[in-house]
Amino acid sequence: ITASVRTPHHVTQAALLGADIATVPFGALKKCVHHPLTDRGLELFAADWAKVTAEN
Repeated sequence: ITASVRTPHHVTQAALLGADIATVPFGALKKCVHHPLTDRGLELFAADWAKVTAEN
């Protein structure tokens, strides 16, 4: 069990150390799913998909 997790880095470290459970505040959890490269990749995918569906 990992407690007092405050940042996405703490979540990563807990996982790497093998923690089965981590108490994570919702704010820190939301930050775990946002990354500039992921956001950009999703934008590019959506744009490419729009092109594919417009052609059909």
